[in-house]
Amino acid sequence: MTFAIQFTIDVLSLGGAYALMALGLVIVYGILKLVNFAYGELIMVTGYALFLTGGSGLPWIVMAAVAVAMAVATGILTDYIAFRPVRAKSITAVLITSFAFSTLLQNAALLFISPRPRNVPLPELFTRTVEIAGVVTPIRNLVTIAAAAVLLGVFAWAMRRTVLGIAMRAAATNFTMARMLGIPANLIISSAFAISGLLAGVVGILWIGRIGSVVPGIGSEPLLIAFIATVIGGMRSLEGAVLGGFLLALIDTSLNYLLSQELLKFRDAFTFGLVILILLWRPEGLLKGPATGQRT
Repeated sequence: MTFAIQFTIDVLSLGGAYALMALGLVIVYGILKLVNFAYGELIMVTGYALFLTGGSGLPWIVMAAVAVAMAVATGILTDYIAFRPVRAKSITAVLITSFAFSTLLQNAALLFISPRPRNVPLPELFTRTVEIAGVVTPIRNLVTIAAAAVLLGVFAWAMRRTVLGIAMRAAATNFTMARMLGIPANLIISSAFAISGLLAGVVGILWIGRIGSVVPGIGSEPLLIAFIATVIGGMRSLEGAVLGGFLLALIDTSLNYLLSQELLKFRDAFTFGLVILILLWRPEGLLKGPATGQRT
């Protein structure tokens, strides 16, 4: 029973973070049919915003809110700088611009802040542990589970009950037809980038809460995780992105418990091997998205 509780908490906490990462990536892909490779840098921006506001004397919750707001602003800026000017051109041009903007943000951090890891201020809550039915677990794991549950629930409600959510679903299904029916394309796309930034900001707080520091390349691993999760779940499905995030967390956590200490350093190889097997069985992902129209 103790092992089951510990395993469940580990999967849910890691899966919650993975699901939010994947959802932030796929919400932009669903509309534009293009992967935002600057998504990981939104997490970097969140970390450095926390670092720079660390000596301000503000309450930590205010600093965290500012950091998330910076991620949202950077997400919208990504649309204006990297996507909107070349959106009507070739897919290759958009991808190259996305890579260029990602590199620009990383080099800005290297030049203007520091190439070395910088400690970020974290509340004492992130270092405490709590005992649940004989299992000692960090409180940050429970915070991650709660944050993921709230955000996923609010997101699901907003996508089905609000005008913006319905418009975004329509744009993801058939972008050209949605524009012909009067849905403002630029507003919908900017909203998708803003929501992506919000999710990345929250993930950044939770991710950095585990390691306690930020470096310019901190967003590379979350971007890879988000991409793998969306490929597993289905690139055109919001529900698939969430499912893929939790499934990837289940694989990672299971390997952590099953592999010996000597084999643990090859965990990523085992993970990718299992992902390949899943994709051989379901090349389109576990869940299919709606039939889509053109992006322009």
